[in-house]
Amino acid sequence: MDWSYILGHMNYWLFTVMMMTGLYIVIARGNLVKKIVGLNIFQTAVFMFYISIGKVSGGTVPIFPTDMEIDPEVTYSNPLPHVLILTAIVVGIATTSLALALVVRIHEEYDTIEEDDILEIETRIAREENRAHGGAMGGRA
Repeated sequence: MDWSYILGHMNYWLFTVMMMTGLYIVIARGNLVKKIVGLNIFQTAVFMFYISIGKVSGGTVPIFPTDMEIDPEVTYSNPLPHVLILTAIVVGIATTSLALALVVRIHEEYDTIEEDDILEIETRIAREENRAHGGAMGGRA
């Protein structure tokens, strides 16, 4: 493997670094907002990857001439990856806004957005409910 290969595929190396950064943020952080940011970084890397592989060297815009005399020597770029990414961007924005709304609701309920604190509060609530209502289940709740 030589330097021309590595430099020729620099965009793929950058997408990989972005994906791994986003994945690390999602796994390593306990803050829910940071997890959403990590997911958005990962998602953006995937978008850029698909747009990058949709590029055709020497390709032109896939618009046919008005006289419909198509030159068979012309290479056209495929517009499908770009259209799919536009749709994915809209879906990504909607999911991000829903996730942030859920984080706001979680903060209102638990007064924190740290994953460990929420788990601790949930465990405490479950123990209290088990003590209060566990006898109704024969002590098996």
